[in-house]
Amino acid sequence: MKYFFSKDHTWAAQSGDGTWLVGITDYAQNMLGDVVFIDPPKVGQAVEQFTVCGLIESVKTGSDIYAPLSGVVQVVNEEALSSPEKVNDHPYTTWLFKLGADASGIESLLDQAVYEAEL
Repeated sequence: MKYFFSKDHTWAAQSGDGTWLVGITDYAQNMLGDVVFIDPPKVGQAVEQFTVCGLIESVKTGSDIYAPLSGVVQVVNEEALSSPEKVNDHPYTTWLFKLGADASGIESLLDQAVYEAEL
């Protein structure tokens, strides 16, 4: 799976059904510490690229979730909501929500090498 990264430490990856999976990066989960709560955008909600669309909380702090792409939320990962610690254990396989296939803005995201160089 190819990941695209925002400077706000979220990632997007196209899933097998054409939708876009969205999650937070390993760097973000490491900075947060133990994740205890996730408040993602709602199904059907339109999100705009690089704007706040949710909240993630850890035992240390809370942080906004920024949409890496513009689009409409199709699905929320209920497993991540019920077991938020999975974000710490598997940040690149524990997605938070899916955006519709018509999500836009991929050209504004970074590839993994550029993202890691900017850290």
